[in-house]
Amino acid sequence: MKTILNMMNKLSFLILFIVALIGCKSKSKESTKNDQKSTSQNTISVVIDSINSEINNGDYGLIDRFMVIQNDELLADFKYKQDYETIVQKYDTTNHQYNFNNIDWHPYYKQTELHTLQSVSKSITSILFGIALDVNEDYNVSDKVMPLLTGYDTDFSDKRKQNISIEDLLTMRSGLDWNEETDHNDTTNDCFRLESSDNWITYVLSKPMDTIPGIKFVYNGGGTVLLGKIIRTITGKRIDKWAEEKLFEPLGITDYYWKETPDGEIDTEGGLYLKAEDLAKIGSLFLNKGKWNGKQIVSENWVATSTSPLLKNVKPQWKSVTGYGYQWWVPEYTDNGETNIYSANGYGGQYLMITPEHNLIIVFNGWNINGEPEKSTYRVLQDRILPALKHE
Repeated sequence: MKTILNMMNKLSFLILFIVALIGCKSKSKESTKNDQKSTSQNTISVVIDSINSEINNGDYGLIDRFMVIQNDELLADFKYKQDYETIVQKYDTTNHQYNFNNIDWHPYYKQTELHTLQSVSKSITSILFGIALDVNEDYNVSDKVMPLLTGYDTDFSDKRKQNISIEDLLTMRSGLDWNEETDHNDTTNDCFRLESSDNWITYVLSKPMDTIPGIKFVYNGGGTVLLGKIIRTITGKRIDKWAEEKLFEPLGITDYYWKETPDGEIDTEGGLYLKAEDLAKIGSLFLNKGKWNGKQIVSENWVATSTSPLLKNVKPQWKSVTGYGYQWWVPEYTDNGETNIYSANGYGGQYLMITPEHNLIIVFNGWNINGEPEKSTYRVLQDRILPALKHE
């Protein structure tokens, strides 16, 4: 009996020792994970402080807001006050919504915190299009667009125009003859002409074809204008109302402004204004694969496709090999097409940059429209933050 008791005591001790050991290892792993997280954030903080110092020094030109969010934690939120009233005095300040030097309209909307997003509006239009297709299964991206744009006096003698698909518009491959690569104030620039016209849809549809749809990437804000109109055809609602119901309200975005065009449509190519905090919510929505507070707002498949490099190296003149998805840029991707970074980019320095691997969101608002700064905020994630994370 004594032998048996000794054996039981030894067994009990062994069990307790093993349990304690497992507990220590478990605690050690959790501690290591927290240490890694802390190290990561400390590493980013050092870089953020450096960038903030350079912004204050003027190296990045006119910057209004700089935010960094990682793992749902706000690591940085800097606001910069610029004296735009004085800055724009040497420029034409005629009061209309497409004069970018008029301070009633740019960069903030009528002295509020709503900041112009410019072409970031295109990426949000894409989200709203994805939601429209999610709830209307009778339509898909392979559908031809012309039957969805009726009531316009347009010359369709060129059969190529009738073959433009929704996906061609989403990926900037409509085949329309379009010039948007020159300065925005160049009167031959199609974006300038579009914004000066009385009927935007008619202007876009009247453009001749340059090539077969689906072949050539040509940056074309007019195509995004057509997407906005098609959303109205599919849903029966103008896109601002659709956005309010299906995207903004679920995300708790209560304050926004969207420019209205002379023909009663909405400027989907560049007319949206949001607070930086609310733009960050869009980034969080995408990091969570289209979910917000457990609810699927836009399908996971749409998020993945939109932010994939469907087109490779669309801007060979840029420093990095950049891809393009459904109105989203992909500044960095692997050889097998896996996205490392995707972004929504807007004129003047509007950026929503996301890197899923590090669960990281960066928001920049700026207004560099009359000069080229020494450094570009577009390169901050690739050139400054990610290298620091990779070598921590």
